[in-house]
Amino acid sequence: MGKRLPPLNSLKAFESSATHLSFTKAAEELFVTQAAVSHQIKLLEDFLGIELFIRKNRLLELTEKGKLYYGEISPLLQKLAHVTEKIMSKDKSQLNISVPQTFAIQWLVPHLFSFNQLYPDIEVRIRATEQDEGILNKDIDVAIYYGYGNWDNLYAERLAKADLVILASPKLLEKKPIHSAQDLQQHQLIHIHNHDNWQMMAHFLNIELPNVQNGCIFSHTLMALQTALYGQGLILANQMLAQQEIDQGNLQIVLPMKLPDPKSFYVVNNQVRNNEKTIQSFRHWIVQEIDKSGINKEI
Repeated sequence: MGKRLPPLNSLKAFESSATHLSFTKAAEELFVTQAAVSHQIKLLEDFLGIELFIRKNRLLELTEKGKLYYGEISPLLQKLAHVTEKIMSKDKSQLNISVPQTFAIQWLVPHLFSFNQLYPDIEVRIRATEQDEGILNKDIDVAIYYGYGNWDNLYAERLAKADLVILASPKLLEKKPIHSAQDLQQHQLIHIHNHDNWQMMAHFLNIELPNVQNGCIFSHTLMALQTALYGQGLILANQMLAQQEIDQGNLQIVLPMKLPDPKSFYVVNNQVRNNEKTIQSFRHWIVQEIDKSGINKEI
């Protein structure tokens, strides 16, 4: 090949910096210093004869040519990394999956045995993370995201559109039964992320909930579900995540009213890797498994 190619280290530094729009975060990802990243970017800009970034104090923006270059080389580097790992692997194919913690524990883990039976030659590695910003890390092959399905450069397939349901432990309902929406006013409310969902439910039911601004706020649905299991209040949760507790009788739906969850669970991967067999296998399996479990029909 007679054509000159830019240094690989400079390309890696540029791709990471452009992804995060930060030399600091790129340095953390590449395990080098910020000065080293900045030096590699300068080498690449000198090689190309163009500016790739606009530096504004601590802010970093891509130039128009920088955006064009990033859009072209990012999928190429991802493909190169994957092909290299594939060639170096000896036996089993690896599938690295990023999953929200609650989804992993409440749904994926109980069903994963069937995937292992169908694909014994695929070694599954699961990382429980809350990652819904639409930037799929290079070491992740496929992920489960909770959101609206509009992530750039990612192929997203919706798994289930669930409702938000009001749940309580049987012990709590023995002490304070709920027969109508007004009975909710006598209970402590458990919140996930913020107060918004309970406020929407109050509006939907056309009632006042005096405790809507009170009570603990949890960053993970799993913690909120555990709090409800201990009888410490009512939880408004995505039914897909709570279905296991409902089936086992640990939590009960206290009213027939359901509120559509504006977000859904999606299986996602980088578009350039749509045709890879391991990703296709997992995507096909999880869609079929959810359909088989009847979640989409029940909710």
